[in-house]
Amino acid sequence: MIEARHLRVLRAVATTGSFSAAGRALGCTQPAVSQQMKALETSVGTPLLIRTGREMRLTQAGESLVRHAAGILAGLTAAEEEVAAIAGLRAGRVRLVSFPSGSSTLVPTALAALRAAHPGTRVFLEEAEPPNSLDLLREGDCDIALAFRYETAPGAEDWSDLVVRPLLRDRLVALVPEKHRLARAKSVAIGELAGEPWIAGCPRCRGQLVEVCETAGFTPRIDFATDDYPAVVGLVSAGLGVAVLPQLAIESVRPRGARTVTLEPAVRREIVALTLPDLAQVPAVAATLDQLERAAREK
Repeated sequence: MIEARHLRVLRAVATTGSFSAAGRALGCTQPAVSQQMKALETSVGTPLLIRTGREMRLTQAGESLVRHAAGILAGLTAAEEEVAAIAGLRAGRVRLVSFPSGSSTLVPTALAALRAAHPGTRVFLEEAEPPNSLDLLREGDCDIALAFRYETAPGAEDWSDLVVRPLLRDRLVALVPEKHRLARAKSVAIGELAGEPWIAGCPRCRGQLVEVCETAGFTPRIDFATDDYPAVVGLVSAGLGVAVLPQLAIESVRPRGARTVTLEPAVRREIVALTLPDLAQVPAVAATLDQLERAAREK
């Protein structure tokens, strides 16, 4: 019989590449990892790892088992949480992964409401941009992923295996220095900024910027690129260039020395909360999704 603890150890070995590294990740000793791997191989009746010196490689059987492990472990987590709620424990754990501007705007409101309604529910928050956050969800390393995709490329990602909770449509705005010629304009076409130096954001947003600019007939000259939104605002405020940022990102910082201008035609990104079908049935996960939706409605 395959045990969940053995699957967790196998996945850790496959991820880290060694027994000792897997032990450190799991908080146990290298001999304990080795013993559990031997027990798992005995259970399935075939080798799962090839040991060549310090290198560990998965056999074909090992690759197959690791491939199924994420879904199995997610299903077990869902079962454990739901049974606990049915048994009246009224407790839960939710692992939430969010992109930075979501973490600073939607998430605090949602988690404050969740704690007030369900004080026994604990939420662990990490940050990751999509598509990395989606990988974490599918691999069983989080329960909810707060993510986004741009409306101009709705078919770029396949979410058909996930439960999708739409939250809001986040409009992009232009950000210019406060003494810029367009700082007091009511709206601006992105083509009017064609000759400007640009400060670009995260890789995903950077790609969207280039796509929008090229659609308008020019390629932006990107002088600076940073994943840190306050840094983008600071660079614009210092007069070093212009930027296009989501409104949620602007809400999370104070754009001193810079002004936002409505971008026409409108470019938006869709903000969603995603989870696995099994996890959507877990009360703590469902409650967190509900509070994220309520927080989005207040925007």
